[in-house]
Amino acid sequence: MERPTTSTRDVGETAAALQRWLAGKLPEGSDPELGDVVVPEGNGMSSETLLFTASWRREGKPESRRCVARIEPPDSAHPVFPSYDLDLQYRVMDLVGRATAVPVPEVMWFEGDRSVLGVPFFVMSRIDGEVPRDVMPYTFGDNFVADGSDGDRAALQRSAIATLAEIHTLRPHQHDLGFLAYDEPGASALERHLAHWRGYHEWVVATRPSPLLADCFRWLEDHFPEETGPDALSWGDSRIGNMMFVGTDVVAVFDWEMAGIAPPEVDAGWMSYLHQFFQDLTVDAGMPGLPGMFQPNEVRRTYQEVSGRELHDLRWYVAYAAIRHGVIMRRVTERSILFGQAEVPDDLDDLIMHRRTLEGMLDGSYWATMGW
Repeated sequence: MERPTTSTRDVGETAAALQRWLAGKLPEGSDPELGDVVVPEGNGMSSETLLFTASWRREGKPESRRCVARIEPPDSAHPVFPSYDLDLQYRVMDLVGRATAVPVPEVMWFEGDRSVLGVPFFVMSRIDGEVPRDVMPYTFGDNFVADGSDGDRAALQRSAIATLAEIHTLRPHQHDLGFLAYDEPGASALERHLAHWRGYHEWVVATRPSPLLADCFRWLEDHFPEETGPDALSWGDSRIGNMMFVGTDVVAVFDWEMAGIAPPEVDAGWMSYLHQFFQDLTVDAGMPGLPGMFQPNEVRRTYQEVSGRELHDLRWYVAYAAIRHGVIMRRVTERSILFGQAEVPDDLDDLIMHRRTLEGMLDGSYWATMGW
């Protein structure tokens, strides 16, 4: 699985621009310097990420902070999403850090002035730990998740689900989540959430429609849940590849660009399916993978144990996750074609890496894979 190119930004020039910018943020005479500048590999295909150490002087004494810059991708990078509201991401991380026990990096500065780097960005503190990798997926082995014992993986899964449940303690009636509300029609947050993703689907396929994805969205509408949990902050990209661990404990939660307001089942379904997506790739490659992790029924049981709150039937939400991921994967594959890493298929639905999964969900043949 190749990693699509995300940017041609010159790291040295970016670091120099950030150093000049930081000099304007700190008191006069701080004389900041940036060092240890690196671009991480292995996770993420949306915003750009830059790691660095910032050093300066405060009242004559040296200070140093290890930092991460999240940088909006330029249009030339054919980004995965039509827009990246980094101010929203900054605000939601700040809220989560202040109002919950969820471990998130400290957000330090947001910069919306495009004259600095050409796009908005924000800076947050850097945390040490291990992140389950996307490329190659952690299910392929040779990493801390796969190399651990069954007990280790069970503890890691429980920590991830407990963290997810803590995110969902942020409710609209208790906290101001209005900045996360989707401006789409719908009588409920879930209806507006679906409308938002239907709009994303239309943006992705544009003038080259996908018969399969069109069938998928009709299925979602025809099987829309009659009962849901209470609306809460939805992390959006709720998977362990966006978590950092020390041992089996979550020490940081990243990547909030898909944050919104939705029933907790939306995040739980995504967490279940995104593991299954990697698991299916691993089985297709002839390896056993990690079949016991994040099975929907176990996610429901653990979520109730750690939170005291029940999740409703997750089948629709798992399908919703797979379908949304299908739209994303079509966009990601089109990016790969643009950057010369893939070829245009005869059938546009072959742009969707997990096409067979979506077809199996629609005809009912896939569900036994997830314990149903």
